[in-house]
Amino acid sequence: MMKLIFKNILIAYLALGLVAVPTEVLAAHKKSSKRVISSRHQLSRVKAQKVNLRLRTSRALQVQRQYATAESYDGSGVLQLASNKALIINQNTGEVLFAKNTNQPTPIASITKLMTAMVMLDAKLPQDEMIAISEGDIDYLKGTGSRLSVGTQMKRGEFLQLALMASENRAASTLATNYAGGKAAFVKVMNAKAHELGLNNTHFVDPTGLDSENVSTAEDLAKMVQAAYQYAEIRAATTTADREVYLDGREYPVTFKNTNGLVREGEWEIGLSKTGFINEAGRCLVMQATIAGEPMIVVLLDSYGKLTRIGDANRIRKWMEYNNSELKGTTTGQSHPVVIANNP
Repeated sequence: MMKLIFKNILIAYLALGLVAVPTEVLAAHKKSSKRVISSRHQLSRVKAQKVNLRLRTSRALQVQRQYATAESYDGSGVLQLASNKALIINQNTGEVLFAKNTNQPTPIASITKLMTAMVMLDAKLPQDEMIAISEGDIDYLKGTGSRLSVGTQMKRGEFLQLALMASENRAASTLATNYAGGKAAFVKVMNAKAHELGLNNTHFVDPTGLDSENVSTAEDLAKMVQAAYQYAEIRAATTTADREVYLDGREYPVTFKNTNGLVREGEWEIGLSKTGFINEAGRCLVMQATIAGEPMIVVLLDSYGKLTRIGDANRIRKWMEYNNSELKGTTTGQSHPVVIANNP
């Protein structure tokens, strides 16, 4: 305290010219003062940034909590979904029951693997042939990990199941690697298949979905789900809750689980399912499911938070069950039904 008082008195005397101080001392004092002021300003900015970040995080968590559960929703009123793009279609009639930003192209993450599976199955390659994970199957783009180490050998059909059920990126990659012509040829066929199915706003650059240049729209994905539903192998793999796999060199099996919690819980009647996530795509979910006695195709894209797409799905079910009689034979949210292409 005494030092501070002495310092203030000295500054006052300096201001009045009553004390002579060397120029270099004054210069040093000014620099020190500027550094202190600059540090204080910087500290204030950092504090302000932290406060803003806490506020943004708090708001985001509030939104996530709001949409993460459908327990308080009884199905009445207007259907509100957290997913930024969404589409609900009656699989039999093609009638659109709900549509939200369905024509906006967006990254689709691991929803890509449905196309990967179709291309692989169309090639009629032997499902019991042993293939292996290679260095080229490692994800250097996003840096995701895997329990399938380089050199892991399994049957082609087993890799297909892990790619679809557990969304295993290396499994999907090795399916393309072990295709005639390799990944480049495989991706070319993926785009050809998309064109064949009438997916005019869909484009692929890799077989896993890790690349954000894999894009589509909710309308196109509804068609892709319908096409994928024609394959028994895809239906079986995407609706399996979990599977134990013996990997090379391990004494005990490794359990791979379905990435869709609704499949694991077993309370839905789901005929096909696929999830997806990268930062650019948000949380995604596509399903074929029987809801209120009707076979439906549900597409949920670009949802914030781990639970919101599941919350959206549960809201959709409650909404359809509540409005079951009114929804039958009615098209809402869009002036025309989306035409679903059948698998050729």
